Amino acid sequence: MIHGTYNLNLVALSLVFSVLSSYTTLDVAARIRSVDLSGGRRTYWLLGGAMAMGLGIWSMHFIGMLAFQMPMQISYDPWLTAASLLIAILTAYFALHVTSRGELGARHLLYGGILMGFGIAAMHYTGMEAMQMYPRIQFDPSRFITSLAIALVASWAALWIAFSLHQDSQRHVFLKRCAAGLIMGCAIAGMHYVGMSAADFAPGSICRATSPLGMNWLLPITCVLSLSGLLVVLILSTLGTRFDLLLEDSHHSLDEANQQLKVLAMVDALTGIPNRPSFIQTMDQRLAAAKLAGTSFSVMFIDLDGFKTINDSLGHACGDELLICFATELVRHVRAKDTVARLGGDEFVVLLDGLSRSEDVVPIAKTVLDRMKKDFVIRGMPLRLTSSLGISTFPADGQTVSALLKNADMAMYDAKQHGKNAFRFFNMELSNAADRTRRIYRGLTEALEQRQFSLVFQPKFGGVSNKVVGAEVLIRWNHPEMGNIPPMDFIPVAEQTGQIVQISEWVICEVCRQMKTWELAGMPKIKIAINLSPEQLRVEGYVDRVASIIETAGIDPQWIMFEITETIAMREPEMAGEMIRAFQERGFDIAIDDFGTGYSSMAYLQKFRVTELKIDRFFTSALDDESEEGQAIVSAMIALAHSLHMVVVAEGVETAGQLKKLNDLNCDQMQGYFLARPMSPKAFEDLILTRPIETAPTHQQYLLIPELA
Repeated sequence: MIHGTYNLNLVALSLVFSVLSSYTTLDVAARIRSVDLSGGRRTYWLLGGAMAMGLGIWSMHFIGMLAFQMPMQISYDPWLTAASLLIAILTAYFALHVTSRGELGARHLLYGGILMGFGIAAMHYTGMEAMQMYPRIQFDPSRFITSLAIALVASWAALWIAFSLHQDSQRHVFLKRCAAGLIMGCAIAGMHYVGMSAADFAPGSICRATSPLGMNWLLPITCVLSLSGLLVVLILSTLGTRFDLLLEDSHHSLDEANQQLKVLAMVDALTGIPNRPSFIQTMDQRLAAAKLAGTSFSVMFIDLDGFKTINDSLGHACGDELLICFATELVRHVRAKDTVARLGGDEFVVLLDGLSRSEDVVPIAKTVLDRMKKDFVIRGMPLRLTSSLGISTFPADGQTVSALLKNADMAMYDAKQHGKNAFRFFNMELSNAADRTRRIYRGLTEALEQRQFSLVFQPKFGGVSNKVVGAEVLIRWNHPEMGNIPPMDFIPVAEQTGQIVQISEWVICEVCRQMKTWELAGMPKIKIAINLSPEQLRVEGYVDRVASIIETAGIDPQWIMFEITETIAMREPEMAGEMIRAFQERGFDIAIDDFGTGYSSMAYLQKFRVTELKIDRFFTSALDDESEEGQAIVSAMIALAHSLHMVVVAEGVETAGQLKKLNDLNCDQMQGYFLARPMSPKAFEDLILTRPIETAPTHQQYLLIPELA
């Protein structure tokens, strides 16, 4: 029997390749499992990893074979050598495929260990057969069986360890993988050398392999190729894992950012409470649940009264702080399960879950209104404002989110129109009013084309002389289906839609046409006052347009007066001042209408230098009271106007007592139903022809919009 010897350096080198191959197996298996590899990417990694690891295990085997030195020249058959390499690669592919599965049960582990063990043994003994020894190598049965057992146990252990270490989230995973690679490498190397020890070479044995695959060049090529393949796989696995984990972290960060954006998109940026989209989504969900369960709920629509004034006078920063404080207080004064949201501006809504009866909703509405009676301290300034609330209920007041919000808004608007600082429940009368508003909106477009508008004139009389001193023109609308529509119904709609500008220009043209008709008829000239809308004042170049219309009609500007309400003049004093001066420069008189109801300011009155001051009918009616306060207020207004060289006109004179007191207070002019109601152009013409008149024009001006009289 021939006994060979081992080159210990090559034995050590074979052990290094065995351990490195085992570690690579574990690393690639973890790579395939821990990162989401699917489809083609998974197949490429399985094939690449199997080739590198199979080459590594095969290299360990052949380095071990080369370490075994015999007293003869040893060569290897290329075909059997290639077959052993193919077996190693297939075995490695199988090992990776099994260890990268989602689950690895005991049965799969047993079958996998058997197939992999036999695969390693087949590679080893096929490689030994490549030596083509004659006579053939004989194997010691006990050691042969032992080598098979080692291969099976080592394979089973390798599969189990690879599967157990697939999660990179484990602590000290690198050290565990190194230890596992060392154990697996030693087990595979042990199988090899036990198998080698089982081989018996007969005396005089010769190697019949004629291939040049010998020791001189097989060793370096095997080492270089195998080591390069293993290192490339390890580097690619490490870089790929880091890249995929980085990509996964990036996706995670993007997901978190998207989630944050979704949250921000559903929250009001100023107040931090839900915004309109969020509230509508909540309403949709609550509506669906209520329909299924047969339950009900209410929606409370809230609008702050006078917020625009505070926002404009104190600045948007203070306005924003006020909105934040109000939102905080609103959340505190409703139930925890109610949903509070800001729709935009100073509009808020509350979803009152499970409440439908008025006796349940009223206490909450009153609580909100009571809180508004207390000051909000903003930047050291105590501010107090009221709010108007509208309430609708599902299912009685609407079956959809839009219907419930619209009806609650309608109820809120009704509360605002009836004095503010109150709440209203939606009812069908409000719905009918809304339908009427919509019909008015549609009808305004046709009103001018079909000549449905007409003008009436309300005379103004001198206080002592009782002569006709002028008239205020008012518009009337006779709709073919709805009949006579009061100005107080259609003027606000026209202002909201912007149609008021076109309507007002028609009024100016019609007034000029009528005045020209009277002039041609030989009637004495008299000053006509025309009301202006705030929407007209915002139109660029409007003064020039009006002046052009009147000039084209051939009317002297001194016989036209434009009236602007005190509220508009004081709310936007800069704009009003510019418009007043522009009209005055073109020869028109301007009057301040409804004086005393808004934000009266002596400084602005002096700055505007208007011709006429009209006392609101509210103060005129107070003259009938026995108290002296009403008379004192009117007296002060008249004295103020006279000190600024203005003509004073009292509106709404409806009793003889009012007329007497106004004359006693030296009021310059009066108008009202007690003196004369608004009349048609023909009736006004008859009045001028039968009553004495004062024809000397005053100096005042303002713009045209039909008044709500």
